[in-house]
Amino acid sequence: MTSQDGRYTIIFNGELYNFAALRHTLTGLGHRFHSTGDTEVLLAAFVHWGPDCLEHLNGMFAFAIHDRGNAHTPASVFIARDRAGEKPLYFAPSASEFWFASELKALPHQSAIDLQALNHYLSLGYIPAGMCLFSGVQKLPPAHCAKLSLDTFKLDIWRYWSLPPNQSSGAEDGEALADEAAALIEDSVRLRLVADVPVGVMLSGGLDSSLVVGAAARVSAKAVETFTISLPGSHLDEAHHAQKVASHFGTRHHVLPLQETSLQLLDGLAPFIDEPIADSSILPAWMVFGLARQQVTVALGGDGGDELFGGYSDYTTSLADASRWGWVSSPIMAGVASAAAMLPAGVRGRNRLASLRHGPLQQMIWGRPYFDQTLRRRILQRHAVNELGEELGQAEQFLLKQFLQGRDPVDSMTRTHFNSILPDDFLVKVDRASMAHSLEVRAPFLDHRLIEFAFGRLPSSWKVHNGESRRLQRILARRWLPRDLDVQRKQGFSIPLNEWLRQAGEKDLMRRMESLPALFNLDEVHALVRGHLAGRANGGRLFALIMLAIAMKNA
Repeated sequence: MTSQDGRYTIIFNGELYNFAALRHTLTGLGHRFHSTGDTEVLLAAFVHWGPDCLEHLNGMFAFAIHDRGNAHTPASVFIARDRAGEKPLYFAPSASEFWFASELKALPHQSAIDLQALNHYLSLGYIPAGMCLFSGVQKLPPAHCAKLSLDTFKLDIWRYWSLPPNQSSGAEDGEALADEAAALIEDSVRLRLVADVPVGVMLSGGLDSSLVVGAAARVSAKAVETFTISLPGSHLDEAHHAQKVASHFGTRHHVLPLQETSLQLLDGLAPFIDEPIADSSILPAWMVFGLARQQVTVALGGDGGDELFGGYSDYTTSLADASRWGWVSSPIMAGVASAAAMLPAGVRGRNRLASLRHGPLQQMIWGRPYFDQTLRRRILQRHAVNELGEELGQAEQFLLKQFLQGRDPVDSMTRTHFNSILPDDFLVKVDRASMAHSLEVRAPFLDHRLIEFAFGRLPSSWKVHNGESRRLQRILARRWLPRDLDVQRKQGFSIPLNEWLRQAGEKDLMRRMESLPALFNLDEVHALVRGHLAGRANGGRLFALIMLAIAMKNA
């Protein structure tokens, strides 16, 4: 869309949920509108406020605005990405060209591997923003924007928003905090239900998605459409929890029984993988999004709830371990961890012990389910390890940098997850799997007002305390959800990955990894496969390699 005077042109991917209020404000400031959508509102906001318009936006977005300039202002291109990182933005700069897109496959790029990006992928299971698997391409990080001056071709990148420091006293009343959180969640859901197309909610039966359904039922005048998958005959099938929530709120509930229980499900998703993520939950997400798209065009999800309210088991485990093993000296703990790391990948207890090298509170950094530093030295060719040198540990340092920003252990852990795995894994998974079906997924917990409340005003003791997680959310659960719903569970859409990989067998697994780059030691890849087939827990590692091979094949 181009402004009326022809000076500004915008390309916009996403949604502004507060565009009606912004339109009203801008109309009062003298702007006149010729459409009813949010793109013209965003363009007018930039024309009026420039880059400061980002402070006024509530939404998920990646956009670019070309300013033709005038006699006093040189031409430029401004790009920006939303605060949480819901919408992706790749770019490839050079001395004379600037390519940008929502998908890597849209950009011209080399097939050369960025070794440090690969190192991060093997450690984390995703590639952090700022990096890309292929040399010459970058991702604009969440809450960042950039300006390209077209006269000099100089690119300036800066952060426009950050998580607020926690300023709670620790003595806040839980019921009062729950009142405030409830109001914010309801308003966020209300804004995200506004659409000129049918809207539904993804319902796994876990606490986050159930609270979104509860809020939707409270603010919507019509029955809510909900969607889930079931795994008939599997111990992971917990569709009955979703059914309990759906029945409680009288939703129009849709269930997709996952009958094709094998790794062949990946074949349908494979064409959409251009940069790898090792998160196997992308498979059930892709399936349930396909189910939802048969009925609706927009769906709400529960992403962000764990990070905001302390939902991951890492938090309670780390605090319990710190209490239990606090008397063990650091050298002894480091020695035990180093000895455990020498065990074969997938041996029971290996990761658990190896994660303690810098103490119980940092095990989320050092106990990744993929390839720790010892395993990366094995799986990569010697020349690649030598080239990385001391920078082999940069992936763990990336997490440690986030961790050290926290006020206390819980604050540190939740900030680390919010600034790393949430935008670079979970939201990437949602965007790719949903866009593959042309389904728009909106995340009410990622409303910036709710984020700022959770990190700025909510004490850690109301997130995790005395072995109890999600303390504030549990208050809301008692108010909104069925009394007999098991809110102690941590439930998302999941699959029996280890079983599927064993069913595939060695020949099929090796075939799926044929496109791995030459940087890998194939003897170690074979050892991982055989170890898994023999009963070791290498499913996450093998899936990571399979996804990497798919990305290389699609490059």
